[in-house]
Amino acid sequence: MIETKKILLTGANGLLGQKVAELFRHETSHELILTDLHENAFEPRGFDYFPLDITRKEDVKDAFKKYTPSVIINCAAYTNVDGCETERELSWKVNVDAVKHFIIASRVNSAKIVHISTDYIFDGKSGNYSETSKPNPISYYGKSKLAAENALITSGVDFTIVRTMVLYGTGRNLRPNFVTWLVNMLAEKNSVRIVDDQFGMPTIVDDLGWGLVKIVNMGKSGIYNICGSEYLSRYEFAVKIAGVFRLNENFIVPVKTGDLNQAAPRPMNSSFILLKAQTDLGIKPLNVTEGLSLLKIQLGL
Repeated sequence: MIETKKILLTGANGLLGQKVAELFRHETSHELILTDLHENAFEPRGFDYFPLDITRKEDVKDAFKKYTPSVIINCAAYTNVDGCETERELSWKVNVDAVKHFIIASRVNSAKIVHISTDYIFDGKSGNYSETSKPNPISYYGKSKLAAENALITSGVDFTIVRTMVLYGTGRNLRPNFVTWLVNMLAEKNSVRIVDDQFGMPTIVDDLGWGLVKIVNMGKSGIYNICGSEYLSRYEFAVKIAGVFRLNENFIVPVKTGDLNQAAPRPMNSSFILLKAQTDLGIKPLNVTEGLSLLKIQLGL
């Protein structure tokens, strides 16, 4: 029998937040309370929802006192990697200070913090990163996400850190992710330039969401890598997207990372070892074709 928990979900309007809310509603008996910076961006689905600016410490403390969650799942983040280089103060407030506010507030009722992190905490020089690999971020985004991890690790509160990468999927009123952007571009017969020297393991949001459900239900703590099961370049990923959605891959032009003049450096090789999540949580992440095929069904295409 799984103990019923009261869960506060931040970033509820985002891609991951919406999927987590959906999975917890249909698959668990936990009480879920949703929050995000603005009013509820998707139609009401039977949840309590309130707007919250997680960068305001007193507001976070007041929310914890009012709702007394036993678990907080933090899906909120400033994820614009290039934007983090120019809006450093804002990205630090959202990615680091907010987590510190959660830590302070969680001590009132011993709430557990489940936090989403990223492959960008690594430099991407070697790949095959496990949960114990040494981080070395090369972008401000990566540095902010590592700082949040370190705050949790040294806090003394119960926590779970889940690292993921190249997240894609669908939801309501969302900005495009790599897959939905590319599908739209190719459908309109626009040429796109995609790097062929950045490698990773694309992750359909459903797999990450299921991992979070398992972590909460099983009471797991510590650090977990959860991402897709297939390792490939962004260009190879784009070609597979074109194939699954039956679009013309000839509009996809391979380029090198250096050709794009991006503000933030990227880790070039971000493969994860998934053995811990597979063993502890019993999850079997989808490969790229499986994930894209599921997304195609969800999009009704």
